[in-house]
Amino acid sequence: MKGIAYVLAALAVFGLAFWAYRENYATQQVLKETRALQRQIGAAQVRMGVLRAEWAYLNRPDRLTELAELNFDRLGLLPLRPDQFGLIDEVSYPPKPLLPITNPIDVSTMADGEEP
Repeated sequence: MKGIAYVLAALAVFGLAFWAYRENYATQQVLKETRALQRQIGAAQVRMGVLRAEWAYLNRPDRLTELAELNFDRLGLLPLRPDQFGLIDEVSYPPKPLLPITNPIDVSTMADGEEP
């Protein structure tokens, strides 16, 4: 009986060792993938910073004004003036839709004192 217990205990130890071995390598793989993703995120953030700087450079007011003047014949762009803006009470909103009628009652066919 003791021999069977020793064999079962040894099998349990081998099984747990195999499980721990697999979990160790799975964990190392996930850590490698995490580091790769973090590198990709860092590179994307650097690219995003460069793109934001380029966007800010290209959207300089003096550059846009010069482009609007150069292309005035084709685009007809003029500088904005304060009188071009409207007030909020000048905006016409669409009318609210009417509520749908559910369970209509024909009042012409009902007799006096009848409940619907």
